[in-house]
Amino acid sequence: MLPTQRRQAILAELRQAKAVSAEELARRFGVSLETIRRDLRGLRDRGLLERVYGGALPVRSTEGDFATRSTLHAMSKLGIAQLAATLVEPEDTIVIDIGTTALEVARALPEAFRGRVLTNSVPAAMALADREEIELLLCGGQVRHGDAACFGAQAEAFFADSYADKAFLGSGGVHAQAGLTDYHPPEVATRRTIIAHAAASYVLADSSKLGAIAVHRVCPLSRVTAVLTDPQDLTKRDRDRSSAAGPVRAAQPGIPAGPARGPAGRPSAAPVPPCQAGARTDRASRRRVADPGRRLRWPGACRHLPASRRAA
Repeated sequence: MLPTQRRQAILAELRQAKAVSAEELARRFGVSLETIRRDLRGLRDRGLLERVYGGALPVRSTEGDFATRSTLHAMSKLGIAQLAATLVEPEDTIVIDIGTTALEVARALPEAFRGRVLTNSVPAAMALADREEIELLLCGGQVRHGDAACFGAQAEAFFADSYADKAFLGSGGVHAQAGLTDYHPPEVATRRTIIAHAAASYVLADSSKLGAIAVHRVCPLSRVTAVLTDPQDLTKRDRDRSSAAGPVRAAQPGIPAGPARGPAGRPSAAPVPPCQAGARTDRASRRRVADPGRRLRWPGACRHLPASRRAA
């Protein structure tokens, strides 16, 4: 049997059995275990299956309900939220996206924060509704049951007309080749607009999502600033699985995460992926939004300036 035929047979077996064992596949096809592992890695890199210890699973096409997901990896989500909160300046304009970890970011915003929050998450808006010092804007639109997520033309238009210093993004999966992926097409379109209009974009993903692929692609990882995750099982393999282009930052369990430190202990800018060759930033052509008393970076400037000139 040719390697291509064998890989097609593996996918057919996976569709029927919902899970496959590398050892069983090796015995069935009469090849070595290492050959099957190479097959599974190749299929994983093409986004056709999800690699797990000892075998493989199908690519996930649906996610669990909001209440169930809220109870999973709860400590990891709290740590990620604390790490995200350290990246927020007191007068930033930020976007808080949909999802259970994004909701924890809303709850973790420091008392010193008096900026503006743009969100498409009704739960995140409710979590911040009593904070009078924060200017809170909910995008509106249709509301998806369960997650209470706003989507549709009104939500897309809202974010298309807004710019932010930082965006904190939910995720269905984070994969080196497949990139940032998720489950709901209308929300995927909104997320792309958020990324395009934020000076820095941080993906919120506990370690269970590293290497996972959801059904719809949002963007390659080179488009985001960093992946914020928890340190559980965060080995070199996990880092390689999550990002071939952008950095990974892990929260420390049980300890509020501090800002990245530079030479002599000074805070340093959050890491960003390399600029694309030939990229230019024309500041004069970019609109500045928000009232004059607020500081708001020019969107995209952090991506395209040399590292020595990026704002801290």
